[in-house]
Amino acid sequence: MGSFSFSKRERILRRRDFIRLYRKGSIYHTAHFKISFMENGLDVTRLGITVGRRVGNAVRRNRIKRLVREVFRLHKAGFPKGYDLIVTAKRGAADLGFRDVERELSEFLLDERLCSSF
Repeated sequence: MGSFSFSKRERILRRRDFIRLYRKGSIYHTAHFKISFMENGLDVTRLGITVGRRVGNAVRRNRIKRLVREVFRLHKAGFPKGYDLIVTAKRGAADLGFRDVERELSEFLLDERLCSSF
């Protein structure tokens, strides 16, 4: 069984990493999220989350970030190893529940067009 933690090593924290991923990474859209991804050359998948003010107030933005982190933490074995992912919330994402976020991020993992990228 894999680890269900979300360590600092699995987070994208530096601004330069976010910018590199936005400029050079591939993009996948769901109804409420934009996912930027690319290989990172490491043996671990890293996650970054951005939620702009247009999504809602601080409470709603932080809730979305918690939900995305929890989905990643529980399903990280399904994410490809050695990739950086940035999940950007779109307007309307604050109204989603845990299962809705889980379903949309699963769309990304199960999309046949992306399987060749991983």
